[in-house]
Amino acid sequence: MYRYIKGVVTQITPQHIVVENNGIGYLVLSPIPYQYKIGEETTLVTYLHVREDLFSLYGFKDDETLQLFLKLISVSGIGPKSAMSIVAYDDSTKIITAIEQGDAKYLTKFPGIGMKSAQQIILDLKGKLVSDDLDVKLISDNSKDVAAALEALGYNKKEIAKAIKNVDFDQELDKALKSALSYLLK
Repeated sequence: MYRYIKGVVTQITPQHIVVENNGIGYLVLSPIPYQYKIGEETTLVTYLHVREDLFSLYGFKDDETLQLFLKLISVSGIGPKSAMSIVAYDDSTKIITAIEQGDAKYLTKFPGIGMKSAQQIILDLKGKLVSDDLDVKLISDNSKDVAAALEALGYNKKEIAKAIKNVDFDQELDKALKSALSYLLK
């Protein structure tokens, strides 16, 4: 398994880039290959997908996008090609927000994702995309404000993450904060 590849971009096509490292050119499937420039040194976090007849190396600019890709391919009926089209199309935070809010219509705008697949993604991933240590971006401005307030009150990141998962952020900020505090004080 390759964790990352650091090298010089030598070729760009609509589906992949070639990254040369120590005289070896790695063909890396990329969600947005034209974000790179030929001759530019880059570091890609990678995922090696293995099938009986094919080894495919996928590369991403950051770990957050890779983690979202891995979660998406864990969904029944979503393969690497569909997951790539999703992470290529929009910002990870917007995709995570849509999944967490159950917005199937938003997910159907991605190529190859119908209503049935969108509902399966939501069913399988809702509540699983925000990590316990808050490394993944928080979903809304209100959740960021509540997390900052709880941190100022002395709560650790794990406690804050659990509270954030159990708060409805469609309500006003002060009510959301009260709700988070009541959850923590149980």
